[in-house]
Amino acid sequence: MIEENVILVNQQDEQIGLMPKLEAHEKAVLHRAFSVFVLNDKNEIMLQQRAHQKYHSPLLWTNTCCSHQREGEANVEAGSRRLFEEMGFKTDLKELFHFIYKAPFDNGLTEHELDHVMIGYFNEDPAINREEVEDWKWMKIEDVKEDIQRQPQIYTVWFKIIFDEFYHYLEDHKL
Repeated sequence: MIEENVILVNQQDEQIGLMPKLEAHEKAVLHRAFSVFVLNDKNEIMLQQRAHQKYHSPLLWTNTCCSHQREGEANVEAGSRRLFEEMGFKTDLKELFHFIYKAPFDNGLTEHELDHVMIGYFNEDPAINREEVEDWKWMKIEDVKEDIQRQPQIYTVWFKIIFDEFYHYLEDHKL
C-alpha cells in the first residue's frame, strides 16, 4: 500500500506542497485536514473508537471521522469519501469553520493541522470498517463534554481540541 501524501498549507490554507503523511507528522508540518461530526435527531454525536491496530491513538474515542484531503479534492468531497470508507454510510455534509491546532502524541508524532470542521445528520447504525474502527456509539453533546473532563485519557488528543471548538461554535450558532 502506497502511503498517502498530505497537502502542506500556509496559515491562509493555500497549498504550498505535498508530503508523505507520516513524514508530515514526524516533522510537525502544517497540513490540511478535516473533521466530521455526525449528529442524529436526538442531538447526539456519533463517536468512533479507533481500531486496535492503528499506528497512533489505538482504541481511543474520537469524532465520527477525520482524515486528510487528497490533492485536488474539495473539503466536503474528502469528508464524504472518508465517512463512507470508515463508517460505511453517506450523508450530506456542511463545512462549519476551520482553525489551526498543534497536538503532540506520546509516540513522538505531532498533528499540526488546518482543520476543516464539518457536520452531517444521520439516524441509522453505521456499517463500520473494522480496519479503521473498533466500535461506535451515540453520545449527547453535553455528556461528551462531561466525559472528556472525567476521562480525558480515553479520547484522542485532537478530538479534545476539536470538540471544544465545535462545542463553542454550537453555542454561538443555531444549526
